[in-house]
Amino acid sequence: MMNPDLKVKLGPLELQNPVIAASGTFGYGLEYEPLMDLNLLGGIVVKGLSLKPMPGNPPPRTVETPCGMLNAIGLANIGLDAFVEQKLPKLRRLKTKIIVNIYGHHMDDYGELAAAMRGVNGIAALEVNISCPNVECGGMVFGIDPDVSARVTERVVKNSDKPVIIKLTPNVADIRVIARAVESAGAHIISLINTISGMAIDVETRRPKLANVFGGLSGPAIRPVAVRMVYQAAKAVKIPLIGMGGIMDHRDALEFLIAGASAVQVGTANFVSPKAMLDIVDGLRGYCEEKGIPRLRDIVGSLITDVKAL
Repeated sequence: MMNPDLKVKLGPLELQNPVIAASGTFGYGLEYEPLMDLNLLGGIVVKGLSLKPMPGNPPPRTVETPCGMLNAIGLANIGLDAFVEQKLPKLRRLKTKIIVNIYGHHMDDYGELAAAMRGVNGIAALEVNISCPNVECGGMVFGIDPDVSARVTERVVKNSDKPVIIKLTPNVADIRVIARAVESAGAHIISLINTISGMAIDVETRRPKLANVFGGLSGPAIRPVAVRMVYQAAKAVKIPLIGMGGIMDHRDALEFLIAGASAVQVGTANFVSPKAMLDIVDGLRGYCEEKGIPRLRDIVGSLITDVKAL
């Protein structure tokens, strides 16, 4: 029987398979250790970290929606120092690559976070969340302006000794413009998409279902949007992509790979089944065996179309 090669190379980052736990959906990784063998994953992106601990938004913070969910967690986390002291020593035991997601509300926050992790062992890469409000620009999200996105990227790359992944927001007019901007600023990898802004209303009380009013929509409802944006970004840049958005099984993951992503992140599916990612890894292996594909990476960007998509 064929033993297909699932290894992927994303610039300077190499993974044993392309399935990565998405930030904000898998805690710090250790929470899932009693439920699954974390060593079987390609990577784990830990919950987004800030310089100081953050309590997040008041509850209710999650709402189920048709084919997905809204969340307004507010990036609650224990802070960088506590993560390095309390969580990272245990994560270092894993052979799965650990990726640290970072965010800030000031430009300097990103540089300080990157600099604080220089020389810290056990961190394979940084993923930079630019879907946060920029205090210096009146609350405008960093990632909707190409110039601001590029400046954040430059700040992190300059201060980091690790591969830098820039995570793009989908709430923009043209994802290609932002993708090109962060590539030009030195990003090694791009991940996309983050959640789509949405809201839900309780018609009985006429009040928002989320205390924060707005939240991020994730799950299968956003997958067609995510696949389209990955395809567009893959045509616009030369650096590798990590695709995400509503991946529930291996066939969903294959859509992203065929569209041009070299790896995928799985988020909402983890709430449905803690073993969803392991099933996806097995499904990708089975697909390669069935189709006679010796290396999974050979299908990346293999979409066949007679139409030149915009």
